[in-house]
Amino acid sequence: MWIFGRKGPSGFSACSTAEEVTQGIDGTGLTAIVTGASSGIGTETTRVLALRGVHVVMAVRNRDTSGKVKEAILKENPNAKLDVMELDLGSMASVRKFASEYKSSGLPLNLLINNAGVMAPPFMLTQDNLELQFGTNHIGHFLLTNLLLETMKSTARESQKEGRIVNVSSEGHRFAYREGVRFDKINDESSFSPMSAYGQSKLANILHANELAKRFKLQGLVINRVSGLKAMKQGPEIGHLEEGVEITANSLHPGAIPTTKLLRHHSIIDGLANMVAKYFMKDCPQGAATTCYVALHPQVKGVSGEYFSDSNLAKPSALAKDEELAKKLWDFSVTLTDSK
Repeated sequence: MWIFGRKGPSGFSACSTAEEVTQGIDGTGLTAIVTGASSGIGTETTRVLALRGVHVVMAVRNRDTSGKVKEAILKENPNAKLDVMELDLGSMASVRKFASEYKSSGLPLNLLINNAGVMAPPFMLTQDNLELQFGTNHIGHFLLTNLLLETMKSTARESQKEGRIVNVSSEGHRFAYREGVRFDKINDESSFSPMSAYGQSKLANILHANELAKRFKLQGLVINRVSGLKAMKQGPEIGHLEEGVEITANSLHPGAIPTTKLLRHHSIIDGLANMVAKYFMKDCPQGAATTCYVALHPQVKGVSGEYFSDSNLAKPSALAKDEELAKKLWDFSVTLTDSK
């Protein structure tokens, strides 16, 4: 458990837990997807969102493990609304199948929490022949988000409630390769570095959220301009009807949390981390706090394209704020996902 840190402008700190940052918030009527919900901060995020009344769809690779997690949450909170759906972010076919089944279910979607990830494994490829971390941590979530955007827009329009996309990144984004994203060397095993590749994927999470926020803002400006022109010709009601599709996108650093399975490929480091965790690292309730804060707290209403840490605004690296890099990554990701 992290025992240091003073409260920031939000009133919360590194010590705050997910329950504390959502205290008094009623999420009844909201529906969320949480990827990687069967372990670590994904499980705690799911538990606390459900505790606040949110209907949570657990998007997971392992149905057996997630079934046990669901049972444990229901035992503590019998009123929790939980569903389990299979999703392998390392397979674009699986992502497309998940999105198709979700849309067919008729469920609304207010919150998309892109939480799942893998950290610093040896060089491996996804089912689509992409370096595992880039393919899973970024491309899988990029495709999932794009496939579900229309559902989020429809939900925001019909419910008149802000939709929120939350990308769980990491301070590890600062350890990306020098150029940030190695577009021409994504699968280059000869120059592969496990931690740099992890940093690259986490940098991509931030750039993805930033580019989404930028595009939402531009779409809003276009809609408002068109609405204004229509209103001039046909009356004020038209302009009013065009408004109300509000979706935000933000990224965050959850903190160093040894109780997750991110370090499963590094048993020695994982063991050392657990030894010092009691005093110098966060536990899962603290690690899930920033995700739950960004997903639910009214302080974050209307905030988009920002990076959070310890349930407060934070400053990412210079590369993470590079708009040209974000646009290039978007176009690169579209090319990769369109061809699969």
